[in-house]
Amino acid sequence: MTAPAQPGSDRSAETSTTPRSRRARTPRDPKARTPRDPKTKAPRDPKTKAPRDPKTNAVRRPLSARRTVVDLVAVALLMGAGIVGWWPSFAGGSFLPAAIGGVVLGLGIALICAWRGWGILATAGLTLLVYYVFGGALALPQTTLFGVVPTGQTLGALSAGAITSWKAMLTTVAPVAVADGYALVPFLAALVFGVVAAALALRLRRAAWALIPAAAHLMLVIAMGVPAPAAPIAQGVAFALVAVAWLALRGTGEQSDAAVSVAADGTHSTALRRRRILAGAAVLVVAGLAGTGVATATTLAEPRHVFRDVVLPPFDVHQYASPLQSYRGYVKDHRKDTLFTVKGLPEGARIRVGTMDSFNGVVYDVSDKGVGSSGAFSPIRDNMSADATGSSATLDITMDAYKGVWLPDAGQVSRIAFAGSDADALRRGTYYNESTGTAVATSRLRKGDTYTVDTTIPRTWTDKQLEGLDFGAVAMPKSAEAPEKLAALASDTVADAKTPIAQVRALVKKFSEEGFFSHGLEGEALSRAGHTEERISTLIGGQQMVGDDEQYAVAMALAARSLGIPLRVVMGFYPDKGQKGTFSANGDNLHAWVEVNFEKAGWVAFDPTPPKDKVPQDQITKPKVVPKPQVLQPPPPPQDPVELPPSVPDQRGNQDGPSDLLGILGAVLAIGGSVLLVLAILASPFIVIGAWKAARRRKRRAAALAADRISGGWDELTDRAVDYGARLPVGATRAEEAQTVATSLTVPAVTALADHADAQVFGPSEPTAEDVDAFWREVDGIVAGLGKEASWRRRLLARLSLRSLLGGTRLSTGVQGLRDAAAERIRRPQSGSGASAAAPGTIENTAGRQSGTRAARPGSESENS
Repeated sequence: MTAPAQPGSDRSAETSTTPRSRRARTPRDPKARTPRDPKTKAPRDPKTKAPRDPKTNAVRRPLSARRTVVDLVAVALLMGAGIVGWWPSFAGGSFLPAAIGGVVLGLGIALICAWRGWGILATAGLTLLVYYVFGGALALPQTTLFGVVPTGQTLGALSAGAITSWKAMLTTVAPVAVADGYALVPFLAALVFGVVAAALALRLRRAAWALIPAAAHLMLVIAMGVPAPAAPIAQGVAFALVAVAWLALRGTGEQSDAAVSVAADGTHSTALRRRRILAGAAVLVVAGLAGTGVATATTLAEPRHVFRDVVLPPFDVHQYASPLQSYRGYVKDHRKDTLFTVKGLPEGARIRVGTMDSFNGVVYDVSDKGVGSSGAFSPIRDNMSADATGSSATLDITMDAYKGVWLPDAGQVSRIAFAGSDADALRRGTYYNESTGTAVATSRLRKGDTYTVDTTIPRTWTDKQLEGLDFGAVAMPKSAEAPEKLAALASDTVADAKTPIAQVRALVKKFSEEGFFSHGLEGEALSRAGHTEERISTLIGGQQMVGDDEQYAVAMALAARSLGIPLRVVMGFYPDKGQKGTFSANGDNLHAWVEVNFEKAGWVAFDPTPPKDKVPQDQITKPKVVPKPQVLQPPPPPQDPVELPPSVPDQRGNQDGPSDLLGILGAVLAIGGSVLLVLAILASPFIVIGAWKAARRRKRRAAALAADRISGGWDELTDRAVDYGARLPVGATRAEEAQTVATSLTVPAVTALADHADAQVFGPSEPTAEDVDAFWREVDGIVAGLGKEASWRRRLLARLSLRSLLGGTRLSTGVQGLRDAAAERIRRPQSGSGASAAAPGTIENTAGRQSGTRAARPGSESENS
């Protein structure tokens, strides 16, 4: 069958009988075309088929492999300069597989999308798909099957982590662990910024635009990191050198690609190249020096501020009970039980549990007066207490019966390293106060926990060395006033003291020599626990002062504070004199003492408690001052040190209406967000395929030549027909394609449209813009008719079909061959049983109408006509 000849075309018969490829149309002779319409673009080059520049008419050559490799390598190096900044946050290179994998995947996505000409929507859809497919293996391997295959837990963690991992990274004490899912942050950052930077580098003529996302990635890593930088000099120099070298290479490549015809002798060209090389080297040297200078200046400046300093919530130690409240409980219940052991404790050193400097009339506790106070805690890190002086020591501490949040240590700690199964949780939840030497573990210590303390033990001062030193000028928090009798006793005691150390020694002597010791346990003199104002009044108002470390330390603290002496109370453990080796802490060697601040000497420890063997003469002491019965006494403090108040109240939430409402709202938002993420995952194939087809349509619609836009319209029609099930023979003409579409999909108008397309493409003149628009309107009308005649199921399958996208590939050809072979095997028994068989050289009307193809036979197409 031949197509009718078009008027005015002397090549119509030849055109209609010559097989043409749907993907590669035969170009017209440029000389036969009329001048271009001013609205259309410049023609293609007749030899290379490359488009010409509309302004210069120069040929635009396709992106070379050399430039692609240079761009991808440069982007990878720029991203690598930022990735190094995660090193301190993870305390090593455990994050590198996730970060490097993210960069590699990002470069691959950008390369594929640039090669295929996909737009933003398709690139975003492919990035989302890659994130869910590879995110588990690279960032969350603990949630995958065999460390590679994503599971339901992996998809859920990736969905939630894309939103919550950033805040979790900032609100967790560094260094963080990959096993806790924090590698998702460097993976996601490298993936997203890698895609953007590589896409800009491959698609845009000016490579400088790609430096913006690369620099943004570097700044994000710095802001999300820790105050101590990784390698600022190396990062700055590497980024500057790579950026300058890349821009220079891109500029050289563009100049070499330009078509320039210049008559110049070889000597001049050689000199010109030499000057360019020297100038490029000079620029690299200047960039390296500048990067080094900037990085060095940044390193020597004040500590940098990062997001973590703002987002990390302040630690409130007041949610825990004062350690002094548990003093009598430890003495009573663990008098001989080993609470914990310490190896490496120097002679004369003391184990500190808590330091308190504020009294409210009921309990001696830590204060909350900001930096420098006993309540100012910060997350542990390396190089704490950098200004400490004394002898260095390393302590190995192992928990036994001790349980609680107050972490035993000694001296001025520089580093705490945990071991055991709870090491990560303890590290992230431990805070330290450099001014008091006290540490708190919010996850609570328990039996079996071990940790190593690198510390500096301060020197021991004698009274002779303290002579002539004034009290230190330190700010002390405001406390409740001491009882009147205690303040009067303190004034009388220091009346004859001439120096600060003499005043302190007079107070220590008053309590240690005139008082008596008793824990108030079975077989001992009456001595109530606690250190309230009433209990201290009872201590000094009786016929004899009877108490233990808890009462005497607080009594001396109140007496000294009434005189303006800077003093604080400390609870801890220390061995008896002469004891060496491993120290076992128990209730019997638990103590409370006071520390007084002296100028140049710092905090010096004093023990106001009488010796343990100094017991009262009368086993039943009668207090001289009886509390008034109408005074409401506070309840006794808790005795059991094990049951400390929880860090977060659990029961109050059941009675708090607003909290319930917020909890319900949060649950609804979480569920709704998860559902939306799942729907987005399910819809990602629709998005990618639809974007792919939309990009293909835009490319055809915006072709440089009007004739190509006409051909693109016909290709769009046949591709949509293929998606709806039509099987077009390879190498067919438009007329033959139209016959197949008309018979298989019942669309008669296609035949006339094919004739129209041949007339426009192979006519003597170039189609006008109006002709192109009219042709595409006809195409859109026929395509819309295909959808109206089909069921919703067929329309959905057509939208998801990849047949037109993969048409002509080796895979699609192989699959089509298998289907044809299967159909032939089915037809053979029918022909052998007497069914009517198609004669050689004819078109099968039954199977051909259903499949849209012709029966295979030998011979040429001209024979059939």
